[in-house]
Amino acid sequence: MYIYLAFALVGGFLLANQNPINADLRKIVGSPFLASGISNFVGSIFLGIITLVTTQELFPSFQFVSSHPAWLWIGGIFGGIFLTSNVLLFPRLGAVQTVILPILGQILMGTLIDSFGWFHAMQLPMTLMRFMGIVITLIGVIIAVVLPNLKEKEAEKPKGNLLGWRIWAVIVGAMSAAQQAINGRLGVLLGNTAQAAFVSFLIGFLAIFIVSLFVDRRLPKISDLKKAKPWNGIGGFLGASFVFATVVAVPQIGAGLTIMMGLIGQILGSMLVQQFGWWRSNKYQIQVWQVIGILVMLAGIVFIKFL
Repeated sequence: MYIYLAFALVGGFLLANQNPINADLRKIVGSPFLASGISNFVGSIFLGIITLVTTQELFPSFQFVSSHPAWLWIGGIFGGIFLTSNVLLFPRLGAVQTVILPILGQILMGTLIDSFGWFHAMQLPMTLMRFMGIVITLIGVIIAVVLPNLKEKEAEKPKGNLLGWRIWAVIVGAMSAAQQAINGRLGVLLGNTAQAAFVSFLIGFLAIFIVSLFVDRRLPKISDLKKAKPWNGIGGFLGASFVFATVVAVPQIGAGLTIMMGLIGQILGSMLVQQFGWWRSNKYQIQVWQVIGILVMLAGIVFIKFL
């Protein structure tokens, strides 16, 4: 069990490092959609190679596709919607709400998936200890994400009713949680975690590619790509590793716990990225509230899994 908890934690940590890498790539290619598309393309190649080595078959057979429900293939689309929505939410809701509202959606959806066994996930009945653990984990997220930013004035917020955008932020967080559960089920049915992660990542790439062509109406310029650093290409590898880790972990420890361990990894990774300015990102000192928030979240995990 501990190894699957570690898988989810490390996956979240790697995902946190993908964000500043893609942000730097965005500056080079001039578009968040193009940067995400390049990242997903690299990740698809990485997972495709692993799939070919382990199964000698890149895509599932037509018989497999036709004999299973259509929802097995929407995990990658959910991932693309989540990634694109973050780009749209940030200038409207600001940094704090763009982080905390999708996290709320992830935890709530993960709890529902576990409680009712949606997407054929492991069913874990709601108990008093699980409920307390979820509440404690949410409190930890608020401490780690919200309190360190209370002094920052989010001047980018426009006037007007933002309720619709806030609701959408929670919904896309729920989509992200559903993606992890769906990918986990796909991995079980295929009997190969790498192939399941590859299929999901490839579908996500195609979704982002279509959006990019619609919005930007262009492809990345070769002259721009030559300006990129070698490490600008590993964002896709890190994102693919996160998807792979969730495919492995969800069938073993459930969607809810996988999501929460991944969130701890993401927050911890973000703290270290900011502390040391990795990937040409701005440096910010780790605050005591962030450390306290991580510890509170870990306490919530103990309530959920061990009490």
